[in-house]
Amino acid sequence: MRSKGVSTAAMLASPGLIPQQRRHRRHCSDEEWRSYVQDQGGNRQYQLQKLRFRRQFIDRWPKLASWFGAPLVERVGRLQGEPFHRPSYPVSFRARTYLVYLGLRGYTTFDYPWLFAPGQLAIVEPAAALGIDLGAKELVEDAIGLGFNPNSARQAMHWSVSRIALHTGVFDVTAITEDHIAEALQAIRFFADHPDLERFYPSRQRYLEGAAKNWVTHLHQLQVVLFHCGQVATQPRKLMPSWKPPLVLPPRMQAVAEKWLAARRLTDRPVTVDKLELAVRRFGDWLGEHHPEIVTFADVTREHCLAWLQHIAEEPTERTGKPLGVISRIQRTSGLGQLFRDTAAWQWDDVPGHSLIGPGDSPKSPIKVPRFIPEDELDRLMPVIDTIACPFQRAALLVARWSGARRDEIRRLPLDCLDCYPDGTARLRLPARKTYKERVVPLHDDAADALQKVIDLRRQGQERPFTDELTGQPVRYLFMQHGKLLSTYYLFETPIQAACKAVGLVRPGGRGGTGRGTVTAHRFRHTVGTQLAERGAKLHTIMKVLGHSSVSMALVYAQISDQEVLRDYKAVLEPGANIAGPASEELKSGALPEEAVDWLKTNFFKTELELGHCLRLPAEGPCECDLYLTCAKFVTTPAYAPRLRARRKVENALATDAANHGWAREVERHHCTAGRIEKLLNDLGQPLEDPADTLEKEHR
Repeated sequence: MRSKGVSTAAMLASPGLIPQQRRHRRHCSDEEWRSYVQDQGGNRQYQLQKLRFRRQFIDRWPKLASWFGAPLVERVGRLQGEPFHRPSYPVSFRARTYLVYLGLRGYTTFDYPWLFAPGQLAIVEPAAALGIDLGAKELVEDAIGLGFNPNSARQAMHWSVSRIALHTGVFDVTAITEDHIAEALQAIRFFADHPDLERFYPSRQRYLEGAAKNWVTHLHQLQVVLFHCGQVATQPRKLMPSWKPPLVLPPRMQAVAEKWLAARRLTDRPVTVDKLELAVRRFGDWLGEHHPEIVTFADVTREHCLAWLQHIAEEPTERTGKPLGVISRIQRTSGLGQLFRDTAAWQWDDVPGHSLIGPGDSPKSPIKVPRFIPEDELDRLMPVIDTIACPFQRAALLVARWSGARRDEIRRLPLDCLDCYPDGTARLRLPARKTYKERVVPLHDDAADALQKVIDLRRQGQERPFTDELTGQPVRYLFMQHGKLLSTYYLFETPIQAACKAVGLVRPGGRGGTGRGTVTAHRFRHTVGTQLAERGAKLHTIMKVLGHSSVSMALVYAQISDQEVLRDYKAVLEPGANIAGPASEELKSGALPEEAVDWLKTNFFKTELELGHCLRLPAEGPCECDLYLTCAKFVTTPAYAPRLRARRKVENALATDAANHGWAREVERHHCTAGRIEKLLNDLGQPLEDPADTLEKEHR
């Protein structure tokens, strides 16, 4: 888990998940307890002590129900740091064995604070002595089958099952439900705010980082095992969802918000709905503080919305002490604006009936150039990645390096994701994720070999298939361990940071001030896109490989890297450059004014055409023709020779076709274009025919 505190772990429940089973709380008979103590054996003095402790407890609380009304510290008995033989409240402390016996025999159930406060509470051994099978043995075996450590599995199952049993009275593990687990998780979170917590634990933080974190892990392991047994339906997660406060608004606003969020859940992914809910909740909190008189969305005005936008742009947040960043503010603005747009379109009551804020009210986010990884850094990183011991981490990073896939697409690869093209090249099937579209991409042999090792490792897995959240189909995922999907943090962030530190690619910062790696796994995606663009891949190819849904996204990578622009720039504007075309003489003679040259240097990338560059300046107005081969502003370089030869071949073929049809004017036009191209090639000192084609003809 990324954070030490339980606050980042799972607190699945909401208040009042399942009603507390109120059994009739009562003592057992003297004869029954005496018989139990004698059956346990031990010396006579020990048995008399047990009988005396029970008698003292009953004298203090003749009715067991009254004991539950006592303060928690008195019911627990021994407080944090106290010697075992000198507890603050010895009557309750010494009667714990008796109390556990009552719970195991069904005389009572216990509240979670009493079960949590002692830390250690012997339950499993007394249950076994009574012949009560909590079913933990089978659960431990199932957990070991999923890859859990035997000792960890045994501890997790015994702790979870015994606490749930004493709290609910459910002693049959096949009757444990998700609600039971959720209620226990909720109780762990609530106990962190108990007024007497520090009477049992050194501090709230120590409780969260120690006992609570361990208990959440135990319950999560139980949920994983029960899911793969088919007993619970919720798919286990590597990191359970963090707890968040409920959405609380005035009743009429609450009704609209909940109805709208329910509608959005029909089409939007859960993470999207969470962001929408957060925007509405933050706006509702602000209204409640600054405009408590507003009880319906119909009374909200644009002025209210603008004041809130100013508030989130200026007010420091509790978590960071700084105002929200640009991306967070855009999400808040977009979420609230969508609420007003949707409810207006659907003609709901208690809403403004029109849009109050729109995209123009969001702060502008700068569009950044993709940060590809330079070749020298790749040469340092890849040997380290190849030596990563964990096959999951190694395969994930190599697939990211050679496929350009998103991290979540790799994380959710199915077991049958790898096959090959007819020529034997490895082929990777990526699942539908962000763009809701599956796609197939070629894969480098190194990545394919690493992926195949993971496939072989996982092929015999016995886990229950997961239901894909987008397609609704059962899927056997590849990157799974201990019955759940591995996190992107484990698969990508952890190993790439270690690799960066191993080769010295770090910047100041990081945990403990040890430095932070300069390379992230997502930069592999940018690297693949940039390399495709630099090596002449078509725009459609870049879109296909990276899974872009719009041309504008792929065009970012078509902005060729600085090295490519510099190389092309020098080929045209550097003194002594080998250039041809009507504008070449003007450049070579230095006739262009200095301000014109400065403009060309600054905007050189914008001047590119299919077969060269157009050096027309802005002051000359827009170009009014497409005949750039004869334009006085056209110039080309040897780098465009392959394109020039290909265009010449096309023009000659078109001339031949026109001659066959008897189109004399078309023949003349195509021959003229081919002649201009031949002159350009001659001026550049380039052959008219492709050297590869000439060599092939000679071999024939």
